[in-house]
Amino acid sequence: MIDAWTAAQVKAAEQPHLDAGEPLMQRASEGLAREVERLLRTSGRWPAPVVLLVGSGSNGGDALFAGALLADGGCTVTVVPTGSRLHEEGLAAARASGAVVDDAARWSTIEEAGAGLRESGAAVVIDGVLGTGTSAHPALRGAARDVVAALLPWVTAPEGPLVVAVDVPSGIGPDDGAVPDQTVLPATLTVTFGAHKAGLLLEPAAALAGEVVLVDIGLLPDLIAVPPAVSVPGPAS
Repeated sequence: MIDAWTAAQVKAAEQPHLDAGEPLMQRASEGLAREVERLLRTSGRWPAPVVLLVGSGSNGGDALFAGALLADGGCTVTVVPTGSRLHEEGLAAARASGAVVDDAARWSTIEEAGAGLRESGAAVVIDGVLGTGTSAHPALRGAARDVVAALLPWVTAPEGPLVVAVDVPSGIGPDDGAVPDQTVLPATLTVTFGAHKAGLLLEPAAALAGEVVLVDIGLLPDLIAVPPAVSVPGPAS
């Protein structure tokens, strides 16, 4: 069986570890970078250019730190900010490793997004726009929605770049699997942290998650005593 929990349940399990100073983001970003490398090697494209869509929350931080590791491994990394601010330490790490920060406005129309993908040569787009903190209102808004809408025709094209979602595809309901707005990048791979999120196992969101890989960051012993929100047949990743 695959057990999955709500965002609130996972957050509660995280808190004691954060209070103890455990490097949860480091564990998550290392796992994310490892899975992106695996995906690219499997497709015969390692190292390869990567585009990071980076929001203001911790998912954006995960994406930035992973981007730094990918850049250290030889990937060309382009950061496209989709939020009003970026995780400062993650951004510093990405820049120190050679990542280039672009302007989201240059990716906000279909034509501009296509040009950005061609110029970067992107083999993979990492979706670090939104995470589980948007359970109540998961739909994308503002600049983030503009960028994702502009990229959709390109990533769904037969020769388009692969998409890797950070924790959950941005725009899905992490607890109920809702997709209130179809402006969501369908993921080839979703790398989720700590525990499976319930929405990844529920339709219609499950169809947008692609392959789901769980990165253990140390929460599973805490969650054993917590009844899962969803359980479905199948081997856990």
